[in-house]
Amino acid sequence: MPLRRAINPLLSLPRGAKVLLVALVDTCSCFLAVWLALYLRLGEFLPLSGPTLWAAVVSVAVAVPVFFLSGLYLAIFRYAGEAAVATVARATFVHGVVFASIFTAIGVDGVPRTVGLIAPILLLLMVGASRASARFGLGGFHSSRQVTHVLPTALVFGAGTTGRQFVAAVRRSHFIRIVGFLDDDTRLHGRLLDGLPVYAPGDLPSLVGSLHVTDVLLAVPSTTRQRRNEILEQIAQSKVSVRTLPSFADLVSGQLSFSDLKDLDCDDLLGREPVSPIPALMEKNVLGRVVLVTGAGGSIGSELCRQILSVKPATLLLVEQSEFSLYQLHEELRARADRTHSDVLLVPLLTSIRDAGHMGQIFSKWKPETVYHAAAYKHVPLVEHNVVQGIENNLLGTLTLALAASEHRVSDFILISTDKAVRPTNVMGASKRLAEMVLQALAANQTGTTFAMVRFGNVLGSSGSVVPKFRQQLRDGGPITLTHPEITRFFMTIPEAAQLVIQAGAMAEGGDVFVLDMGKPVKIYDLATRIIELSGLTLQNEDHPTGDIPIHITGLRPGEKLHEELLIGNDPKPTQHPRILRATERFLSWSALEERLLVLQDALDKSDIRTVRLLLEELVSGFKPDTQIVDWLYEPSHENEVRAQVNGEL
Repeated sequence: MPLRRAINPLLSLPRGAKVLLVALVDTCSCFLAVWLALYLRLGEFLPLSGPTLWAAVVSVAVAVPVFFLSGLYLAIFRYAGEAAVATVARATFVHGVVFASIFTAIGVDGVPRTVGLIAPILLLLMVGASRASARFGLGGFHSSRQVTHVLPTALVFGAGTTGRQFVAAVRRSHFIRIVGFLDDDTRLHGRLLDGLPVYAPGDLPSLVGSLHVTDVLLAVPSTTRQRRNEILEQIAQSKVSVRTLPSFADLVSGQLSFSDLKDLDCDDLLGREPVSPIPALMEKNVLGRVVLVTGAGGSIGSELCRQILSVKPATLLLVEQSEFSLYQLHEELRARADRTHSDVLLVPLLTSIRDAGHMGQIFSKWKPETVYHAAAYKHVPLVEHNVVQGIENNLLGTLTLALAASEHRVSDFILISTDKAVRPTNVMGASKRLAEMVLQALAANQTGTTFAMVRFGNVLGSSGSVVPKFRQQLRDGGPITLTHPEITRFFMTIPEAAQLVIQAGAMAEGGDVFVLDMGKPVKIYDLATRIIELSGLTLQNEDHPTGDIPIHITGLRPGEKLHEELLIGNDPKPTQHPRILRATERFLSWSALEERLLVLQDALDKSDIRTVRLLLEELVSGFKPDTQIVDWLYEPSHENEVRAQVNGEL
């Protein structure tokens, strides 16, 4: 404790004072090095006087400027590493060359020539020792003084190259305390690696208590999905937070903070092995083509753009109505293109798909060959409360875009659809099914454009999806809110969904409804529980009343289904991709559908919601709307009920 009290004022000195203090230490080292060099040469201690005193003064006059110009006084000594050691060696070498030139090569009366060689060697040892003392002494005091007792304590799962690089970066950054490794390799168990013990994964439950572990950091990038799932299940039982490591570039730079540690990837939560894309299908509608993506700034649209960019189209047209989203995406894609030396032309186009005039100009000028139509209003409750805008965007926007594509002889047009289009109970789903029917009817009319649609369920991690929502609720301290304990959804990761959309479009023959095999539906309650457990927390319920995070059931929202479906019919056909099926769906002819769409357009212009509802029931097979919302909209006498629904009280 007395030593700590003596060290703390040194750590609190301003930067300039610290530099002067270190320069004073180096000055003393120069005098001491010359004095000891004389002793080693003559065998007796003699005072520095006359020529020998001037030799010490010359040593200081050479050393301090050289050290300053070498950047030695810019280093933070308690964080000194290999780079600082190299700097010390270079600086003392330059000093040694100058000093030896004067006192050994030229010679000075009264100063033995060997002093010109011995003194620089001693100075190197002294300067190196002073920096090492600062590294291992002051660094330890600084860490213990500022953060040791508040740092999270972690084990790194994986003692390979990635794990060791991370530990090295953490030692420079001091934002988390690593107490050891976990690894499957039995040969490493009980050994020390980079000064840290390696434990067996099965020891984790006992280590959590004995070492006060709060986090486990996954450093197993090359493991199989099955083994990764086993690891996560094992860790979840120990009630510690699980995170993944930062990017390789961040590890190399060493500029890390706790926020650089990432939450688990969404595919870790899904626990399903992804299927590698088929290169020929990825390239068919993209490679060397002019490709247009609508809704480019959205979750699906932006991932489509990333995947398309990697396949190297000639031009990628980014259509988006949100300025900020378009700006972010364009900057990201431009940086990716620069890193990969890609010559793809990226064109940001700020517009709405409902603007027929502007979209016509875009098609006329840029002549896209492939269109991926991802623009849509997708949040069910919002569309329920904004019926006109939802239908105009999802249905009429698709119609506008499809007619422009047909007029300008676009080769392939792929619509991103949803499982909510199957026997919909909400306006959003009905609008998307009508959008599908528009493309089916146009395809049957043989316009010259190959129209197709790809239908899939929820994507993990997209805007407004449950995973980001649950994580935010955890950060806020809970509770996690869920509309129904038995609600299920189909899930897929965003990259997998985007790749399958591109591959499905490549197999289109015209009017195809492709359905993605999304595996078994996921119970949202189980997903919420998994997120809680992998965050190092416990679920609060009847069995564990003292748990950390409760799950509150709020009731199904207007238009929300308990279980979603992907098929209207029951006879899907396989394709050359194992996770893409081709459905057979009934639709109206273009002449019959066009007539009803004109009536629907008139009802939308008049905000005649009841007529809109009747038309949706007539046109969309299985549409069973949540009547309370449609009846109450635009009815002042039901203002209180509408307000209650908007606030989520019903």
